[in-house]
Amino acid sequence: MSEDVRDQHLVIRAQYIKDQSFENPNAPEIFLMMKEEAPKIDINVDVTPQLLSDRTYEVTLSLRADAKVGETSAFLVELEFAALVSLGEGLTEEQGKAALLIETPRQIFPFARAIVANITRDGGFPPLVINPIDFRQMNEQRSAATPDDAAETAEESPPASAEA
Repeated sequence: MSEDVRDQHLVIRAQYIKDQSFENPNAPEIFLMMKEEAPKIDINVDVTPQLLSDRTYEVTLSLRADAKVGETSAFLVELEFAALVSLGEGLTEEQGKAALLIETPRQIFPFARAIVANITRDGGFPPLVINPIDFRQMNEQRSAATPDDAAETAEESPPASAEA
């Protein structure tokens, strides 16, 4: 028996790469530098939902990893990985936001993580395996930083950021 989408909390219709970039601006010298000093890697994460039509959203998970040895760039990875999702009927605004800002990125993160690991490996570096992200905590930090506005809708929400 097939469940109707109205009976389901969240349905992921598609997942896809919206944008992907990898820069290795200081090769081959950076590989020699890395033998002397390990790179410092800063990772930023954003989640942005956008309303497309009634109960259908695009949720974009943006990952940016910037690796440096001292002041010299080792690599820069930027990935926008998105999902087309439908929300079930009868969800409260709070439940809908949780589905978009917590559950959807939690489900698509492993795929984005694998893409980042592969692209850094293909760029000549050890695979960058990003630690799991607590999207609930990230959303709570986002909410604490943003004044609570009852009129705010998911498509108007600013992207959440977290250092990983």
